[in-house]
Amino acid sequence: MKARLLLLTMAMLATLFTQAQDNERYIEVTGTSEIEIVPDKIHYIIEIREYFEEEFDGKSKPEEYRTKVLLPQIEQGVREALSKAGIAQDAIRTQEVGDYWRQQGQDFLVSKTFDITLTDFEQIDEIVKNIDTKGVNTMRIGELENKDILAYHQKGKIEALKAAQRKAAYLVEALGKKLGGVLRIVEEQSPNGFPVIQNSVLSSDAASFDSFRTIKKNYSMLVRFEIVD
Repeated sequence: MKARLLLLTMAMLATLFTQAQDNERYIEVTGTSEIEIVPDKIHYIIEIREYFEEEFDGKSKPEEYRTKVLLPQIEQGVREALSKAGIAQDAIRTQEVGDYWRQQGQDFLVSKTFDITLTDFEQIDEIVKNIDTKGVNTMRIGELENKDILAYHQKGKIEALKAAQRKAAYLVEALGKKLGGVLRIVEEQSPNGFPVIQNSVLSSDAASFDSFRTIKKNYSMLVRFEIVD
């Protein structure tokens, strides 16, 4: 008898709990934020590639190219230019070495890519001033880093939560209601299952550089709030 009474009581509680869930009033909003970070480590990518002196004489045709400038010579010139720009040799890391296929019957041109660690963007201007671009295929800004990036991530998520709260508050107040407690927080995920953190870094070329660049990261949080009278 006691068992049946207990089961009946549990069934009634479950019914009441389900009804309470069905009658739950809430608002769900997305809050976003953007954090701008000054990088303290800049990866500058330079790819060098073998070339022919005749390419730059202004009159020779590709089939007339004969005098190849080899990779070691080009690399030596690049390293000297980097040294003049105040870049230490231990800040230069070889990223990859490969062959560039031109056309059937023509020589392969060997290429090499360097990842150079810089501390400010003014160093890029110095590199451009000193480097001989004949053997340079590309120069670009790679990854930007900051040693306190995790703290910035935390700040960005908190700001996104606050933005969600502000949005929910004015929407609910417009209906004559009040915002209650938090029922649910979801850090919005990208399709690959990772948090949505969008990076924005301006690209550059060898001809012109801005004197100041930043890392911009965007955060998004989905938050459900209770609505109270």
